[in-house]
Amino acid sequence: MTDFPTSARAVIIGGGIIGCSTAYHLAKLGWDVVLLERKKLTSGTTFHAAGLVGQLRSSANITQMLGYSVDLYKSLEEETGLGTGWKMNGGLRLACNEERWTEVKRQATTAHSFGLEMQLMSPKEAQDLWPLMTVDDVVGAAFLPTDGQANPSDITQALAKGARMAGARIYEDTKVLSINVEKGVIKSVETEKGRIETPVVVACAGQWTRALAKTVGVNVPLVPMEHQYMVTERIEGMPANLPTLRDPDRLTYYKEEVGGLVMGGYEPNPKPWATDGIPPGFHYTLLDSDYDHFQQIMELSLGRVPALETAGIKELVNGPESFTPDGNFILGEAPELRNFYVGAGFNAFGIASGGGAGMALAEWVARGEPPYDLWPVDIRRFGRPHFDDDWIRTRTVEAYGKHYTMAWPSEEHDSARPCRKSPLYELLKADGAVFGEKLGWERPNWYADTAAGEVQHDIYSFQRPNWHEAVAREHRAAREAAVLFDQTSFAKFALKGPDAEAALNWIASNNVARPVGSLIYTQMLNERGGIECDLTVVRVAEDEFYIVTGTGFATHDFDWISRNIPEGMNAQLFDITSGSAVLSLMGPKSRDILEAVTRADVSNAAFPFATSQIIGIAGCPVRAMRVTYVGELGWELHLPVEYATAVYAALHEAGAKHGLSNAGYRAIETLRLEKGYRAWPSDIGPDHTPDQAGLGWAVKMKSNIDFRGRAAIQEQRTKPLPKMLATFTADPEVVLSGRETIYRNGERVGWLSSGGFGHTVNKSIGLGYVRNPEGVTADYIRSGSWELEVATVRVPAEATLDPLHDPKMQRVRA
Repeated sequence: MTDFPTSARAVIIGGGIIGCSTAYHLAKLGWDVVLLERKKLTSGTTFHAAGLVGQLRSSANITQMLGYSVDLYKSLEEETGLGTGWKMNGGLRLACNEERWTEVKRQATTAHSFGLEMQLMSPKEAQDLWPLMTVDDVVGAAFLPTDGQANPSDITQALAKGARMAGARIYEDTKVLSINVEKGVIKSVETEKGRIETPVVVACAGQWTRALAKTVGVNVPLVPMEHQYMVTERIEGMPANLPTLRDPDRLTYYKEEVGGLVMGGYEPNPKPWATDGIPPGFHYTLLDSDYDHFQQIMELSLGRVPALETAGIKELVNGPESFTPDGNFILGEAPELRNFYVGAGFNAFGIASGGGAGMALAEWVARGEPPYDLWPVDIRRFGRPHFDDDWIRTRTVEAYGKHYTMAWPSEEHDSARPCRKSPLYELLKADGAVFGEKLGWERPNWYADTAAGEVQHDIYSFQRPNWHEAVAREHRAAREAAVLFDQTSFAKFALKGPDAEAALNWIASNNVARPVGSLIYTQMLNERGGIECDLTVVRVAEDEFYIVTGTGFATHDFDWISRNIPEGMNAQLFDITSGSAVLSLMGPKSRDILEAVTRADVSNAAFPFATSQIIGIAGCPVRAMRVTYVGELGWELHLPVEYATAVYAALHEAGAKHGLSNAGYRAIETLRLEKGYRAWPSDIGPDHTPDQAGLGWAVKMKSNIDFRGRAAIQEQRTKPLPKMLATFTADPEVVLSGRETIYRNGERVGWLSSGGFGHTVNKSIGLGYVRNPEGVTADYIRSGSWELEVATVRVPAEATLDPLHDPKMQRVRA
């Protein structure tokens, strides 16, 4: 085949909506793009997608991305001349009990926060929009007028045409045989028709992506799942402009199609598919309809749409879709292989995501970073458990089954647990620990007093949950006596080599060129000055640094540091997470307890704040780090795992007379909110600079040391800040969980990035960015009259830039 290309700047593998959208956007950015499809465009899973397009998600940026899809689908037909089936008929969501109604009202407030006008409706108003349904059990509904529906195949063909118009070359019936990598560098793609030399590969191969990526050592955690929906014959009286309908209490969704209905749902007992591998040659193929399995969905739908009892059934579509362990799709550059990008695992909302995801992935390829913070879908959110097929499948089955269940605040997954455990797991469990899970790690969230009748498990609620008083107890102990947190799950790295200081000073925004034993809190910035990492660094030797970061950011932060070590510098990064346990001893009595278990001098003069020393406890060499994330005097104690139980016992024995007790991560959250300590990625992240976050003091701008992001910070300091992080408080009866809308003098100016309760100040607390294109100053914050919208109701609030507790840090630094 003489016209088959021999080279390309990027090769996209997969001709579904994501691959074609990425080709469309990358070609418009001027790239020489080749897209390869093993069979025909859309023949994998796109052709059988249901085609509902909703926008609202719990992340502002993912909502923005889906909003981009809507804007693109509006204009694509005019641009390409091909129909897309796009119809902006709005989307309706029902609530059939008071808790769901609270959830819907909170979603409406989230929509308002993100600039979408979601309208609340009575059951009768909802029925007027959707006259085929009964509403006897409906409490209320929400309507988003800019949602809609589309024809998946038509949109994909239009994107493909637009890509060709911009210069992309698309080849169907072209199977990829291998991706050739030499010494960690992509060299070419081998196909049935020949080799294409390329430095960049974008894997958009749907449910085939995991197997494809595995051939080059890249892990993509997704699972093919059976997903069924029914298509009816024409139904008399069907309005042509019927909105899409989601009825989560009945686990079902609906859309109008050619005078009939499409009805599908998310059953609680889903069926994984192709557990031993996808059959060769599988394309344009549906699975056998499983009427017995679909019966539970059908029965639920009949109570909502009685017309389905007599409607003729055209077909019951059973098509495999790729789902992920957390229900979010997967985008970005693989941490294992440079210039290998992934767009896959769309959890049956690939059509809604397709336009925006392709745009974002193309920007990521072309510019080396996404257009904005995409952490909820970033491939680097995964880690060690996600390599195991059985673990991934077990967790993904749970995530699928929760698609329409209540999205409770602080909800934890139950499946595939326990996986990674601290040496103290059984001891803490016996003391009443209720565990959460992050990146496979079991972590104590709170401790139940079982002797007093507290149940040792979470009971979720949109009001105060069952752990509220237990966390208050732990919170008070931290403020008045001392607590012990098991934070073994911290990610821990060692950066070693003669150029370690120079490399780290380039990557870190704070100055790490300090004496051995210094502890440095620092961010790591992108070229826009946005915060990519937020972590602690200890200089343990002239040529070695010990780096500690959050559990869930292990893959992301390791990748960011390692790929930003300047070329030619002799510095190596090692993940040493599993080698150390971490016990954080915090509270005003922590020094008294530490003095009782070590011969080291831990006075303020001998062991000042922001320093680290090796001390002995119970025969163990402990790296003690004087730092706090709770606003109290304290130390993180890092020690070899084999000593953990002995050191734990020694601390509790010595601490008994001082009131030492165990505490969990939910107390850490309430304590840090009172101090105004920021959390990545909610309060700080790639879209927020240190100055905007109130962390400019941790940036080495007064030195002449260059670092990544310095130019952006320098430029930012020449003009007013467009946003600023502030702390908000409200009446203790108000429940804040994040994403509540912020109003200043009656105008919407932002939303809360974090929400919770402060047990010392006895107020509800939230952190959030106040936005103003003309600039935000301290006076702007202090002079405003503030309200928060909570579940569509505005409540009075106060704003401050100061910590709510111990603003001068008297106890912390004493």
